[in-house]
Amino acid sequence: MTFQQKLDAIVDKNNSFLCIGPDPDWNKLPQVVKGKKYPQFVFNKAIIDATHDLVCAYKPNSAFYEYLGSDGIEQLKLTCDYIRKTYPEIPIIIDAKRGDISSTNEGYVAYAFDYLQADAITLHPYLGREAVQPFLDRADKGCIILCRTSNPGAGEFQDLLVEGDPLYLYLAKKVSKKWNTNNNCLLVVGATYPKELAAIRGVVGNMTLLIPGVGAQGGDVQQSVQAGVNSKGTGIIISTSRSILFASTGADFAQKARNEAEKLKNEINTYRERSI
Repeated sequence: MTFQQKLDAIVDKNNSFLCIGPDPDWNKLPQVVKGKKYPQFVFNKAIIDATHDLVCAYKPNSAFYEYLGSDGIEQLKLTCDYIRKTYPEIPIIIDAKRGDISSTNEGYVAYAFDYLQADAITLHPYLGREAVQPFLDRADKGCIILCRTSNPGAGEFQDLLVEGDPLYLYLAKKVSKKWNTNNNCLLVVGATYPKELAAIRGVVGNMTLLIPGVGAQGGDVQQSVQAGVNSKGTGIIISTSRSILFASTGADFAQKARNEAEKLKNEINTYRERSI
């Protein structure tokens, strides 16, 4: 089963386009988990158990584990293993924004897809197709390529004109028409730029878009959904983290996270239905 097939199946099963990022910032973890042997994993497990029927994917950001060294990587591995074994129908996206020369990328490929056994990974395209080819060659895995990112300074390079198009639009055309020979490419397009999101949707056809930036970053759900859905009324992964994970810092953190996830899932579906 390819990443896209797995994603489509869970979207149908859970009627959800919501992706949660298990990003367990140590400084924000509830005290109730901080004394545990694996506090990040204990926190993640509770969040996952509380929300598994509300999501279409989980997207852990590797940075929240790497900065703790081997202990953090172990907890990321525990998290990925738990999702695969307990909720195997839910795709795992590693948010690592990898991209280097092709020989180095071989190591990143092995780490994400063989060690963590994730279903997809985020990538940056700056070194060109040749560099990311080791990821593209894994036809069953998702290659989610940065296009128009959600950060305020994104336009410094992404708005520069290339052959008459802003760089993000040039990239969207290049990836969708040239790189996607295995039909395993997706694009990252921030919810904080709905006009650009609509323009990208206009050139990539029905390709799935990962849309971060709602919640704590301030992206508008309605605008993101209406600009992002494809001709089938699908093709979006709305990703959020902090607004759900840290809805409470008390012992009820998992239930509060579920409440916020359910609210956002329903909001996404309301606007999607209006767009069909």
